[in-house]
Amino acid sequence: MIRLRALALFAVLALLAQDRPKVFRITPVRPVAELRSEALADHPPKEVGDFRRPDLVDLAKLDRRIKLDIRYATTDNFLSTPVYTSARAFLQRPAAEALLRAHRELMKQGYGLLIFDAYRPWYVTKMFWDATPPDKHEFVADPSKGSRHNRGCAVDLTLYDLKSGREIEMTGVYDEMSERSYPNYAGGTAEQRALRDRLRGAMEKQGFTVYDSEWWHFDYQDWQHYAIQNIPFDEIR
Repeated sequence: MIRLRALALFAVLALLAQDRPKVFRITPVRPVAELRSEALADHPPKEVGDFRRPDLVDLAKLDRRIKLDIRYATTDNFLSTPVYTSARAFLQRPAAEALLRAHRELMKQGYGLLIFDAYRPWYVTKMFWDATPPDKHEFVADPSKGSRHNRGCAVDLTLYDLKSGREIEMTGVYDEMSERSYPNYAGGTAEQRALRDRLRGAMEKQGFTVYDSEWWHFDYQDWQHYAIQNIPFDEIR
């Protein structure tokens, strides 16, 4: 009886481990708490231009079948520590509406969108840059220029299977700082590459462009019309 219970427990733990996200991690160049304090005390670069008024939309309210997996609100991210105070995702309204159209198109094919990140306050971009070794800087945005995430016009996402609810396996994992993250990476399986390209096709059809180094990162076409933002999540209504 004891052995049967042990085997049952082992099976449950194995299933739980299988459901946990695969996470790429680095050793931060400096302590994250120290970098956070510095970033919060700093300010985004000054910009000059006739920018549109911000209109950030909560993606969770677009469609209940758009799933969120906001890794930066947990320890399941490349810094192994939460950097957001809540698991939320926002985009400027035109980008959010385009995302919804892409999601509805993919649903006809049996897939839904799973969101990892969208609008990102500037101070978090500075934390990422300062925490990442210089040889990996192609995978993080330069805070002196700001990120399209800071403008509310970039989204990190993948596909999930509508029937099972499971995240689709791609050529590399989210935030992986390796060649497997390149959208034209020729490795992995044929199915992984096909699904990666299916996601890209649906997003590009709605005005998004994939980032050269990250298959999961898409920038909306109107990003240059919005200024860099540094608004914490708890101040967005």
